[in-house]
Amino acid sequence: MEENNLRSTGWFGRDGKDGFIYRSWMKKQGLPSHLFDGRPVIGICNTWSELTPCNSHFRELAQSVKNGIYEAGGFPVEFPVMSLGESLMKPTAMLYRNLASMDVEESIRANPLDGVVLLCGCDKTTASLVMGACSVNIPTIVVSGGPMLTGKFRGTDISTSDLWRLSEEQRAGEINQQDMLEAEAGMCRSNGHCAVMGTASTMACMVESLGLSLPGNAAIPAMDSRRKILAHMSGSRIVAMVKENLKLSDILTRQAFENAIVTNTAVGGSTNFVIHLLAIAGRIGVNLSLHEFNGIGNNVPLLANLQPSGKYFMEDLYYAGGLPAIMKELLPFLHKDVITANGQTVNENYAAAPCYNAAVIATIDNPVNPIAGVIVIKGNLCIDGAVIKPSAASPHLLQHTGKAVVFENIEDYKERIDKDDLAVDENSILVLKNVGPKGYPGMPEVGNMGLPIKLLKMGITDMVRISDGRMSGTGFGTVVLHVSPEAALGSTLAIVQNGDEITLDVFNKSLHLHVADEEIAARKALLKPFKMASDRGYVSLYQNTVEQAHLGADLSFLKGSSGSIVTKDSH
Repeated sequence: MEENNLRSTGWFGRDGKDGFIYRSWMKKQGLPSHLFDGRPVIGICNTWSELTPCNSHFRELAQSVKNGIYEAGGFPVEFPVMSLGESLMKPTAMLYRNLASMDVEESIRANPLDGVVLLCGCDKTTASLVMGACSVNIPTIVVSGGPMLTGKFRGTDISTSDLWRLSEEQRAGEINQQDMLEAEAGMCRSNGHCAVMGTASTMACMVESLGLSLPGNAAIPAMDSRRKILAHMSGSRIVAMVKENLKLSDILTRQAFENAIVTNTAVGGSTNFVIHLLAIAGRIGVNLSLHEFNGIGNNVPLLANLQPSGKYFMEDLYYAGGLPAIMKELLPFLHKDVITANGQTVNENYAAAPCYNAAVIATIDNPVNPIAGVIVIKGNLCIDGAVIKPSAASPHLLQHTGKAVVFENIEDYKERIDKDDLAVDENSILVLKNVGPKGYPGMPEVGNMGLPIKLLKMGITDMVRISDGRMSGTGFGTVVLHVSPEAALGSTLAIVQNGDEITLDVFNKSLHLHVADEEIAARKALLKPFKMASDRGYVSLYQNTVEQAHLGADLSFLKGSSGSIVTKDSH
């Protein structure tokens, strides 16, 4: 066989017993000998699962990728990895993001793969696949599953963001369970992930703006035939990337991460973007800190008029020109010369991208909202930082002082939030503790707490809410998230009491608890040690090694790259 530098040659290019074993067992699947002639072996990392409804169409999508790989002269091999379905997994899919990334990393490194195509849709699948692939660092391209078609309910368009509104309306007695069932039947009416700029769509925009996918990947609906075409073309392109030896580390430069932050600002992306991007940076070795998010893209307004920060849906974004039209508008703010997965620069990919609907994709001079992005705030209540999404918040609450109504954990919140004797009014600040990475464990999306029923019945639709947890990218409200350090570590958040006065000042990027330092110290001295949820298995490993939110909530021992070399050979 012809000598080459492909990883797969170390398996399939061998003579004698070793080569016999590697090739013979593969041939039992009906594979002809000429596939082992030294052509690039491309892994298709598939997160298809019937327990991950967002990714339920990935078997078909994988076939399109295979077709492209074959067409370009590659040898496709599909393999499964742990799939994370946000809508079903308990206690939260985020608990398993790092575990799935380990599955991806070891599956890629241990097998004869020269390049890999990552099939991801539901938000944690994107983050975990990219994290795992970064730790191996071979040629990689991402194919997202695409958003579902816009939902329909009684003559109106709906999607996941409307779930939060409908829930509050039901709790307030404005609609009944039959109304909810009718909306439920019409909301998720096709394959694909959430049809708004939730975390899944944010992750799809992230990988495109990082340069890890072909242009246009972010917004093509799952059911549009052009999603299959993009998958086919991505399969063809990964073969060329292997021949060019274009690796993740060549694409994921510091400048690429800055481009992603700018783009996330313009699209009104999820707050979860921050925690996932930090984790990816930690894997590929790019020095990126939470507090830099305030400076990067600081002058970029909201350009995508999409729910939950705007009016329209991902399907509308695609027909209006998709992410390419937004990135063209952003070119003055981007590093234009960085390389992307198709071998072209950002400028070459997007300079001529057209916009077909200015109502959906605005301009820098006439934006949807001059306030955009994810703002990092700091203060004695969040020494290492917290985040808020101002475009999804109520303007009158961006500078607000109120008295705390404290819930010690999610069970306490569920027990007391709707009680008539809860001492709360519209000026109160809801504080939820112990829903951080260690405390829950896994940092669930419960930060956008539902408001007390008695306030909903008064017409109150938003309050300041603070927690060490996360919130769904489909959610909205004046919600402070990712408070770090978390309450489980005995931080200042852990000692907040009912009636304590708190000031949120988004414009000055501050969150302050009006309690004297001496009193804070005295209260901390009385805290009981946090009790771990488990002393066995992955949950124990997670709680003992997970880093805080401001670092990306990765496991400490997973930071960095182990590379693609297999150091032991059993044959």
